[in-house]
Amino acid sequence: MATGAYPALTSTKGSVVPDLTLLGVPNSAGSFAPGQDQAPRVLRETGLVDALQARGITVTDLGDLSEQVWTPDPEQPTAQNLGQVVDSLVELRRRLRPVFSENRGKVLVLGGNCTVALGVLAAMTDVLPERPALLYIDRHLDMNIPDSTPDGALDWMGLGHALGVPGHVPELAAALGQTPLLKPDHLAVLGVDPRKVTTWEAEQARRLALHTIPSSELRTDPVGSTTSCLDALPPGPLHVHVDVDVLDFTNAPIAEDTGGRNTGPRLDDLTTALQTAARDSRMIALSIGELNPARAAGAADALPRFVDALSRILAV
Repeated sequence: MATGAYPALTSTKGSVVPDLTLLGVPNSAGSFAPGQDQAPRVLRETGLVDALQARGITVTDLGDLSEQVWTPDPEQPTAQNLGQVVDSLVELRRRLRPVFSENRGKVLVLGGNCTVALGVLAAMTDVLPERPALLYIDRHLDMNIPDSTPDGALDWMGLGHALGVPGHVPELAAALGQTPLLKPDHLAVLGVDPRKVTTWEAEQARRLALHTIPSSELRTDPVGSTTSCLDALPPGPLHVHVDVDVLDFTNAPIAEDTGGRNTGPRLDDLTTALQTAARDSRMIALSIGELNPARAAGAADALPRFVDALSRILAV
């Protein structure tokens, strides 16, 4: 497994830095509906910080960025709430730059929807000496553009804009700095359900020769499938993003998308996969997207289980 050169976890003054910096992005503006904007608050209320500290992790909680809530946008029906999404990405990118430049240890970003992955990656690109790579764990490829899907939800267009595929929205790509922000050989996508991939996304994935591994393999071999993705990525800093809709919704009903019933990895499988990634010395950032606390109303243990999983992942 390749390893990268990320400096020792000390500040510029030589003092010990926190093990983990936590930041919330309460944003559903690019989503299909409201809900994910509540995730950072609810995860904290469920005891996330206490769970991390109980495993010996020192946490610096930076609080939350500006709240952005989805509203219908008939003026821009194929790229709804674009201005809010851009504003959120710019704010996230600006807030994380000093965190990465001062080398404060690992970073945990609580979304929000999957556009948070772009802001994290952009901030890393801004300040780190090596181009970062992205391990993207998601049931969807998120490579759409406004013309490839009628719903106008930007949260499943993120990778399309990071990669600069034809037809992307220039204003969104510009908010990320470099265009394209992400090179195909710096991306691996784990957990894709082929039934959820649009024709456009499949064409782009083939054209760019993306390294993808299906949901079925993530469930049956979480260590091997994750290792395959990590081995496909170059040396240098690593960002891992997780869309919780990759999970079997019956096993862990926490995702905005309820269409993953009885398919995909269970929470224990995903935990094993993420522990594998967290043991890689390149990984310095983990972001969480598409968690809708309302989905867990009928399963009282779902959110506590997820909080415990995050603490186990980040304690390896």
